[in-house]
Amino acid sequence: MKQKKPSKKGSIKLPKHLQHLNQHAAGIDVGSRSHFVAVPDGADEKPVQEFSTFTDDLERLAKWLRSCGITAVAMESTGIYWIPVFELLERHGFEVRLVNARHVKNVPGRKSDVLDCQWLQQLHTYGLLRGAFRPTDQICTLRAYVRQRATLVRSSASHIQRMQKALAQMNVQLHNVVTDITGVTGMGIIKAIIAGERNPKVLAGLRDKRCKNTEETIARSLHGNYRVEHLFSLQQAVELYEFYLQKIADCDQQILEQLKSFDSSDGSDPDSKPPRSIEEALQQMSGADLSSINGINTNTALKIIAEIGTDMNRWKTVKHFTSWLGLCPGSKISGGKILSSATKPVANRAASALRMAALTLFNSKSALGAYLRRQRSRLGAPKAITATAHKLARLVYSMLKHGTAFVDAGQEQYEERYRSRVVQNLKRRAQEMGFKLVSLQDEPQTV
Repeated sequence: MKQKKPSKKGSIKLPKHLQHLNQHAAGIDVGSRSHFVAVPDGADEKPVQEFSTFTDDLERLAKWLRSCGITAVAMESTGIYWIPVFELLERHGFEVRLVNARHVKNVPGRKSDVLDCQWLQQLHTYGLLRGAFRPTDQICTLRAYVRQRATLVRSSASHIQRMQKALAQMNVQLHNVVTDITGVTGMGIIKAIIAGERNPKVLAGLRDKRCKNTEETIARSLHGNYRVEHLFSLQQAVELYEFYLQKIADCDQQILEQLKSFDSSDGSDPDSKPPRSIEEALQQMSGADLSSINGINTNTALKIIAEIGTDMNRWKTVKHFTSWLGLCPGSKISGGKILSSATKPVANRAASALRMAALTLFNSKSALGAYLRRQRSRLGAPKAITATAHKLARLVYSMLKHGTAFVDAGQEQYEERYRSRVVQNLKRRAQEMGFKLVSLQDEPQTV
């Protein structure tokens, strides 16, 4: 038999997954002051160069990459410093891939910016980098408005706390007799105090008829020590709170205009009436009423859409979607033994919104509320909230991808289905052990 000749040195071919998939790839190590960029060897005399973060240097970076024949670029998501580089290179026609820094963490001997960008370039050349999810430009614009609104809401909440602090320093116990000091009754009394009114009976007369406490009870809480410095703090807190309310209203108007732009670009009927509210515009844009799901209101639906968009084809299946959200159990297995099934830690705003929506279902009489309470009795509140958020995520995925409508089965039907499952499992286990499970309702009654 003829023996095969040994292959010559250097003739061994790399496996397909380690071949050069991106021949013209570059890697960028993003920084706050400068960016280090690496291109393949032979593309330029200096394959690694440093560029400052100024816009003119970024334009020079794009021209240099073009002259080197680069078509694809990979960079780490470092803070917010990657955004100007990403947007500029994308505008110049490059295929830009944003990668998670956790997936390309440092290895021994690679502790400098130069080696970092070279490592990114090498990994991208072999096609070993997965790009992070980034929605379309329209969704990115909507997301910026929604995140700005959330920032304004947090800032306004801090001034509510300052209002409560100033009232407490004056021993005006308004928060004990009024549920919300920013409501009709609370703000009416606070503005009257700032205007100079000190008579508790007159102040209590501003009570709204829907308030649970009587005027006498409210008047007792308004006997305070009205010092000048505390009144000054209260006045400034009220003015700043109302200022933020106006800015939130402006932000809502921008969000509405951005949602209307989706209607004009998707080929919808031009004769249809334009939406008058964010709820109507959001429903027209997404093609599904996410606020019909128990626990999800208009603001929550807006946050979710602003983070994930409306194109569910970005994820292969609903399992990929829930995994990206960090709401499905982990699979840390070694030697056939499950080491941990905890969800992976991710900073995902859509997942946070779904968890907050699940948190509101503890007292709900819906099927989702019954599921949450059932899981809480088994797993505890934190895991039950995550499990319910996972169910909400699957509903959102189905409604956005397939256009299905949400129908609440109700608490009673859920409990009946759960009881049926338990009985079937008991019958199966009894049969496996040689017994027969008989219902008390089926037994003949003895006299």
